[in-house]
Amino acid sequence: MRPGPWRRAAAGAGLLTADGVPGTTIFAEMSALAASTGAINLGQGFPDTDGPAEVLRAAQDAIAAGINQYPPGRGTAVLREAIARHQRRWYGLEVDPDTEVLVTAGATEALAAVLLAFVDEGDEVVTLEPAYDAYGAIIALAGGAHRTVPVDWPDFRPDADRLREAITDRTRVILLNTPHNPTGTVLDEALLRVVVEAAEQHDALIVADEVYEHLLFDGVRHVPVATLPGAWDRTITISSGGKTFSTTGWKIGWLTGPAELVTAALAVKQYLTYVNGAPFQPAIAAGLDLPDEVFGRIASGLQAGRDALVAGLGAAGLPVSVPQAGYFVIADGAALGFPDGAELCRRLPELAGVVGVPVSAFCRDEQAERMRSLVRFAFCKSPAVLAEASTRLATLSAR
Repeated sequence: MRPGPWRRAAAGAGLLTADGVPGTTIFAEMSALAASTGAINLGQGFPDTDGPAEVLRAAQDAIAAGINQYPPGRGTAVLREAIARHQRRWYGLEVDPDTEVLVTAGATEALAAVLLAFVDEGDEVVTLEPAYDAYGAIIALAGGAHRTVPVDWPDFRPDADRLREAITDRTRVILLNTPHNPTGTVLDEALLRVVVEAAEQHDALIVADEVYEHLLFDGVRHVPVATLPGAWDRTITISSGGKTFSTTGWKIGWLTGPAELVTAALAVKQYLTYVNGAPFQPAIAAGLDLPDEVFGRIASGLQAGRDALVAGLGAAGLPVSVPQAGYFVIADGAALGFPDGAELCRRLPELAGVVGVPVSAFCRDEQAERMRSLVRFAFCKSPAVLAEASTRLATLSAR
């Protein structure tokens, strides 16, 4: 195949084979396996139920009202204003909807726009590891160098000293994901302060991926990095409506931050998708303005799903790390004699009629080996599906 930047992107995501051919993602492989075997797909993080009726109805109304053409480049005013109200309501952040908000095609486009805007050849980007697989691909596409701070089973909390050591004068961006995918860990304020201090010391930007911000369990609190002293001027915060409102297919995301940084991201974003999702933007705006109790019900419903799946995995004889947030729970297949999580995932449809994804897919090299036995399962599914999955998984303990 012809060489080109695609090779960097594939290599950054861990998809380049030894002979230089890009492979498929583990998510595509596992979803195809679920489809071909009839197994329950707990691999990919998409809900199987719809979000709030008010949000769906707002999209239908927008389509019927003719909101079907290109929206403004920065996003519709109704959504940008709703995002600004959201930041004020939940976090006390004052954001100018005209200059400090940018609507994107999901959080992934926001990440791409920001990293392509600010990362140049040889610049270092620091992330936690495991990490969302798009990070490595986009960093490589931008020509950057990916530096990671490992987090380990079972609590998946980064060590503060390791964080400080990873952030140097070569660091251009600290890409922080909290609540964290795939582990469900929520970083506490003390650790976030370490990041802000290091960013100030080395003049690095902070990019905060906070898409699971409302999906919190057991009374855990999410602290946006941008709210900490000294952080706002160097922080871009990214989120989306897909995870919170079970509308992952709509791809409505956004970023907020100082006008100068947002404008730089816009300079790139407008040549990626240009704009997207006209009728879905007012619908997500309606969602962001829903009462607190609706957000509470969304989180409590997911917490119930988490608890059901944790119980099912426990009955199967699999130790788990109980997540504080998000869509996923991680289990250790070694307890059942599977030191290789990828092998377990490929055999699970036959053994239990369920599909997960190996955590090693979110890691590179040494960290992938340390995570080798771990498997991620999604609990953003209906109670009936999770009950059936738990019943099937329980049969593993009898093998």
